[in-house]
Amino acid sequence: MSKTINQMEPWYGKEEKKAILEYLNSGGWLMEFKKTEEFEKMICDYTGAKYCSVVSNGTISLFLALKALGIKDGDEVIVPDYTMIATPNTVVMAGARPVFVDVDETFCLNPDLVSKAITSKTKAIIHVSINGRAGGFDKLRSVCKKKKIYLIEDAAQSLGSFHKGKHLGRFGEFGSFSFSVPKIITTGQGGALITDSKELYEKVEKLKDFGRVKSGVDSHDAMGWNFKFTDLQAVLGIEQMKKLPGRAKRKKAMLALYHKLLKDVKEIKFIETSSGTSPWFIDVLVPDPKALQSYLKERGIGSRLFYPAIHTQPIYETVKGKFPVATSIGNHGLWLPSSSFLKDSDIKFICKEISGFYKLLK
Repeated sequence: MSKTINQMEPWYGKEEKKAILEYLNSGGWLMEFKKTEEFEKMICDYTGAKYCSVVSNGTISLFLALKALGIKDGDEVIVPDYTMIATPNTVVMAGARPVFVDVDETFCLNPDLVSKAITSKTKAIIHVSINGRAGGFDKLRSVCKKKKIYLIEDAAQSLGSFHKGKHLGRFGEFGSFSFSVPKIITTGQGGALITDSKELYEKVEKLKDFGRVKSGVDSHDAMGWNFKFTDLQAVLGIEQMKKLPGRAKRKKAMLALYHKLLKDVKEIKFIETSSGTSPWFIDVLVPDPKALQSYLKERGIGSRLFYPAIHTQPIYETVKGKFPVATSIGNHGLWLPSSSFLKDSDIKFICKEISGFYKLLK
């Protein structure tokens, strides 16, 4: 096979191009307006949430969730030690202290360890539904309810994934999504917060618009910032949302095919995934991910190493504690090609090369 298979690529077509051109020809002002509202409504309709506010990116959406909940200096927020770096960084942005807790075999927060990490300063927990997985979610929600702690869902990788028939992002005070380029749908950059609370929704809308007393009025009675979206991005997002159900279905089929073709390769370990999960990336654990990555690259196949455990990152090197599961995951994880448009023939080629790599080692 002569073509290059990237680990992930954005997928847009004639529908997006046509919609953007029509919008520009209509004299649209580009700024956040009616198209953004239409995009937000589509997200509400798909997830079942009552309210949605789209913002400039997924990091900002988490930050706004924290600020809308009143998280401040001196507060503690529990986050998983295995996640994308944006999760704890938003806590620092909000002035609070991230408290790291190890994950379990689902890559999500270990609820038993969370219970032990709660102090009088703990005001919120950010549950990261890694790759569309809920993990020990039900137990974690019970902990939050008992301790009267806010629950924020970092569902950046989980658009299209459900837990017990309910879309991820709808179990806490807020659910946060990302529309960056690698996600199942993309607007280049972008994020969203969903909630069933009108009060929290209105707080977010105010915070992202400079803290104005009213939209378009330059009078401010609260601290705020400019984290608004654009209608140009929303036009793209609207067309992408139309394709989301089909892509979610395809992601599940891709994972099933990878499973089938690699089931006899003992070095490949797949992570348990429920029927409600539409995987963002195809993730596996292998003995030496760098070696496999290098081998695949020579054959025109892209892959990506997992995030390292947060406590191993230089900016968080002062973090104390032991995080054996997060550390192991970070050392052994590899994301395989996961673009929604991959054909079955592409996946068969990829799996043949992976099998060939491990045969060479025997």
